[in-house]
Amino acid sequence: MGRPWSPLSVRLAFWEGLDAGLSVAVAARIAGVSRPTAYRWLSDHQKVLPSPVQNSLMPRVGLLSLREREEIGFQLAHGKGVRPIAAILGRAPSTISREIARNRVGDRYSPSFAEEQTRARALRPKSRKLDGLALREQVTTMLTDRFSPEQVAGRLKVEHPQNPEMQVSHETIYQALYVQGRGSLRMEVATALRSGRVTRRPQRPVGPRPQRFRDMVMISDRPAEIEDRAIPGHWEGDLIIGSTASRSAIGTLVERTSGYVMLLHLPGDHTARTVAEAMITAMNTLPEQLRRSATWDQGAEMSRHQEITMATGMPIYFCDPHSPWQRGSNENTNGLLREYFPKSTDLSFHGPGILHNVAAELNRRPRKRHGYRTPAEVLATLLLNPTNKTGVALTT
Repeated sequence: MGRPWSPLSVRLAFWEGLDAGLSVAVAARIAGVSRPTAYRWLSDHQKVLPSPVQNSLMPRVGLLSLREREEIGFQLAHGKGVRPIAAILGRAPSTISREIARNRVGDRYSPSFAEEQTRARALRPKSRKLDGLALREQVTTMLTDRFSPEQVAGRLKVEHPQNPEMQVSHETIYQALYVQGRGSLRMEVATALRSGRVTRRPQRPVGPRPQRFRDMVMISDRPAEIEDRAIPGHWEGDLIIGSTASRSAIGTLVERTSGYVMLLHLPGDHTARTVAEAMITAMNTLPEQLRRSATWDQGAEMSRHQEITMATGMPIYFCDPHSPWQRGSNENTNGLLREYFPKSTDLSFHGPGILHNVAAELNRRPRKRHGYRTPAEVLATLLLNPTNKTGVALTT
């Protein structure tokens, strides 16, 4: 239990005695306190008030001392305003204004209450929002489902729009993972975040190379309607490659409007023939309105692009060399897929069923650009709505 607070009048009498030039012992005797108490006040509050005639041109910074708070109370009781008090203390007027506003008891500023509140605010550790069991469990579940912290924060607002206690910012989640209490969520979701890197890998520019295939149509010739993602049915594709010994790969396709993912099973190799057959089979399961185009890089697996176009009706557009950002949606998806299919592993082990489940999990993740709806929900809306917002009729 701490020492009892002395009345304000006693403290003011002591400090006024010091200001008048009295010794500590004499000022303490006049105020009615012991010398140890007076010396403790001096030790606890080393900040000395400047004389009214020694106003500093530069306001002091830092927490207000108890003596300064008592001076504020004394000057307010004598009818002084914020700016005169700030001038006496050598403080900024905004500091005095905030101090008075936040530490009123009724309609009166209380120095003792202000000191108590300051000490209470300084206590550590403070309670954190994620200490709440219900919110913590839901955040942990979403992170375990490989939602990013930003997706978790956005989805919680969708699911609990009227309950601020079940909402949290993505920065708070990052703090819980990395900073607070040595990462208070880290043991529960140690592998939840997608990237194992703490810095981005540098991009090494490489000189251009000539077109690899005959009759290639470059991305620069792609219709403008594809660029703004307004019309569904335009896809971005690529391969993720397994170990060199296995020669395995998985084909990835991402629909640009919804972010919907499809995975191609390539069990034996990823030659142009194998990729063409798998892509033709997958694309022909979709309605015609969702087979408008595909954008790919200049990998050798696309040397039979004309066969794919003839079989599916989808023109293939090719990116510039070493320009993965031209297929940004697909590149992002491939990064997510590496959580499931690590580099330098045999990808032929993963059959069609596994690929279907992984794609379904990705398609259930909420996306910020869709107001935290999922790709599956967006695609379902496009398919069920006879005429979507773009005016394009869709059928199943």
